[in-house]
Amino acid sequence: MKNVILYIAVSLDGYIADCQKSVNWIKGQDDSVEMQDTYSTFFTTVDTIIMGKTTYDQIITELSPDKWPYLGAKTYVFTHKQITNTEDIIFTSDNPCQLVKTIKQEEGKNIWVCGGADIINQLLKEDLIDTFQISIIPTVLGGGIRLFEETNTMINLRLVNTVKYNGVIEAIYKRR
Repeated sequence: MKNVILYIAVSLDGYIADCQKSVNWIKGQDDSVEMQDTYSTFFTTVDTIIMGKTTYDQIITELSPDKWPYLGAKTYVFTHKQITNTEDIIFTSDNPCQLVKTIKQEEGKNIWVCGGADIINQLLKEDLIDTFQISIIPTVLGGGIRLFEETNTMINLRLVNTVKYNGVIEAIYKRR
């Protein structure tokens, strides 16, 4: 059975994008210091990526406009628009929770929940996220797209690892 991993960066005050829906603030405290690459190791552990259309649009226009950065992994993009699938990207209007429950039962590597907040919160409500790998960026945005919406459900986690570099704290939690 595959594990579902939320691997994401968040501002110190809990936002995954600023008020302009940008993520250009995701960096360490010192621009002259190269960021530690924890992503490459993480990416070798996944074969499936889940994301919403806004996250997809941000990747192809802002973050990696010239090349799809997740070659080799099957990506599911949730949208109500009719878009032609590619070899690596499947556009779907399926229920994210139902699809994740199905994929979770398959053999293979883990499932990466890449974003956005709506998809994350739907999966959270259905108790489908196994691991939370969150990089806390040394920035207070004051507004934007919040990672977690308000809920009456408490989720108990266990800290399994932390890494700190250039003012960033990467914390990995698993469900208790």
